Amino acid sequence: MPNIVLFSGSSHQDLSQRVADRLGLELGKVITKKFSNQETSVEIGESVRGEDVYIIQSGCGEINDNLMELLIMINACKIASSSRVTAVIPCFPYARQDKKDKGFFDIPVDNLYAEPAVLQWIRENITDWKNCIIVSPDAGGAKSLCLYMSLSRVTSIADRLNVEFALIHKERKKANEVDRMVLVGDVKDRVAILVDDMADTCGTICHAADKLLSAGATKVYAILTHGIFSGPAISRINNAAFEAVVVTNTIPQEDKMKHCSKIQVIDISMILAEAIRRTHNGESVSYLFSHVPL
Repeated sequence: MPNIVLFSGSSHQDLSQRVADRLGLELGKVITKKFSNQETSVEIGESVRGEDVYIIQSGCGEINDNLMELLIMINACKIASSSRVTAVIPCFPYARQDKKDKGFFDIPVDNLYAEPAVLQWIRENITDWKNCIIVSPDAGGAKSLCLYMSLSRVTSIADRLNVEFALIHKERKKANEVDRMVLVGDVKDRVAILVDDMADTCGTICHAADKLLSAGATKVYAILTHGIFSGPAISRINNAAFEAVVVTNTIPQEDKMKHCSKIQVIDISMILAEAIRRTHNGESVSYLFSHVPL
């Protein structure tokens, strides 16, 4: 692809390489290091003058350091006279916190969705998916917007599979600690598929799995866009009755998979690669909202 340069930050180089391979590109040369006072240093190792630059950096690992590294890389490319710089952020940091004053971008932003890849995984890996029910485990958000987004995600997947949906209303004492759960919907004698945008310590989804099984579900799967899996998450998943916990590779999962055989990964590099190709060529990315590129 002419006039395009693809750089990788240090957060998820495996995903960046997968995207580069799908685009038929070599990753651009960049050197990142720390000064003795722990400030981040970035050196762009090739000319980007007049180029369309894409920088892949996920919000995982050392999140604050990786975010600053991304900002420094963007600035370095702009100073070096690139024609355009686009940040590709598979897992957007600081998006989970409720804030009274929400910020807004004053530049073009495209949200990408894992839903088409999730639907494909369900059809290809759950043999009795036609007898499944899609469940939202997180309908008890403090704000009505949280409930609306949770229901929209679940109902969209359920509609496209032509199956029913249910939700679990939860009340939290505080962050990462659930007080009680109420199941709304009938899961008896069905395969229950929990769908959520992320899981951190996994207390919610593991409690939800117990709730679904006690309500008569035959099997329970969890499908999550972002698997953070901090603290006791792996131990909780291992002790829970999941058939599988499926996540995308917006966050590296290799180390977690070594300690938990239930974790399976959906590769979304083809979605990122196609979004980059379409953006570079001035095409619409809305095709990706309903299709998985080959």
